[in-house]
Amino acid sequence: MGMTGLSDELAHLKKHGRLRQLDAVSEKQGCNVVIREQKLLNLSSNDYLGIAGDKELHHRFYACLNSDSLLVNYGMGAASSRLLTGDTTNSHLLEDLIKTSYAKEACLLYNSGYHANIGILPALTGKADLILSDKLNHASIVDGMRLSAAKFIRYRHCDYEHLRALLEKQRKSYRRVIIVSESVFSMDGDVADLGALVEIKNHFACQLYIDEAHSVGLYGEKGLGMAEQQNQLEDIDFLVGTFGKAFASVGAFLLCSERVNQYLINKSRSLIFTTALPPIITSWNIFIFSQLAQFSQQRKKLKRISDLLRKTLRDRQLQTAGTTNIIPVIIGDDQRTVKLSEAMREQGYLMLPVRPPTVPVGTSRFRISLTAGMDWCDLEYLADKIATLVNANDPC
Repeated sequence: MGMTGLSDELAHLKKHGRLRQLDAVSEKQGCNVVIREQKLLNLSSNDYLGIAGDKELHHRFYACLNSDSLLVNYGMGAASSRLLTGDTTNSHLLEDLIKTSYAKEACLLYNSGYHANIGILPALTGKADLILSDKLNHASIVDGMRLSAAKFIRYRHCDYEHLRALLEKQRKSYRRVIIVSESVFSMDGDVADLGALVEIKNHFACQLYIDEAHSVGLYGEKGLGMAEQQNQLEDIDFLVGTFGKAFASVGAFLLCSERVNQYLINKSRSLIFTTALPPIITSWNIFIFSQLAQFSQQRKKLKRISDLLRKTLRDRQLQTAGTTNIIPVIIGDDQRTVKLSEAMREQGYLMLPVRPPTVPVGTSRFRISLTAGMDWCDLEYLADKIATLVNANDPC
């Protein structure tokens, strides 16, 4: 595409309310942020447990910083891939901690959930294989399927009869079939039935790949995610979790068999050909993961305020969905969603518009993301303010 083509495409995006721009946060104050000198309640964050805004927790982490620990535990760069000299004792300690917590054979770190999803599926599948993916799985899973040589088909969202029908027709034609789903879906805030997926994968001799990016830390007695809460950890072949959301960090992990772990170390390109996570990140991830079970009060609080906000939105006749702390408010039109977002910002709420291609055409929305750092007093008037703006913009 030439320079004229780029300009035309940017103009097209702007005309249709889909132009995205960077907007720097200058300060974080708990669940609030400061942008362009305006303090806003941050309703567009993935800091689900409120850890990123917890100064006391950060003070405790840095309290162990001294000249001896500076480079080993707080260094800013691994300076190499793990297969060269970027591997560290802390990386192995973190992997051991995670696999023990989940009672799995092996754990393998990736630099992000995106790195994991574009690195695992292409490495494990080839032309003789099939990937069946929930239609609303997020972009990194879609990109991972596209990089794979396998055929992939997207089944209707959480429609397990459709998935079963596809397997009835397709299973015998492929060597390996991997069913892929998120556990908590990132834009609708609804939840997969992992028990149903396990039953289907067992019946058709498939493997099951579950992405817990929006679930780890928030569900289960030990905070291990929706698979723990639904008592399905044992039967998931590939479980991906991320540190970049509830753990307020960066990085991801895969839980799998030891054989798969060794295979990926040799074949997963997004692992092999990238600089390893820096020491300070692996140290922080150990620090947070080791006390994960202690965040039970935050998990309970988050559920309480999420249920209450979803109810108040429905009471105001606003279109929403899901059952988690991710609460969509469907607006529909792209440009209208942008304008409503700007109006909410003027009233002190950061609710960024989510538009295609992130969500299907005609379903532009606010993706309200609640965190444990919020109290109900922060949210008490939110539904009223949204409803007032929505109704003021209705033709009737």
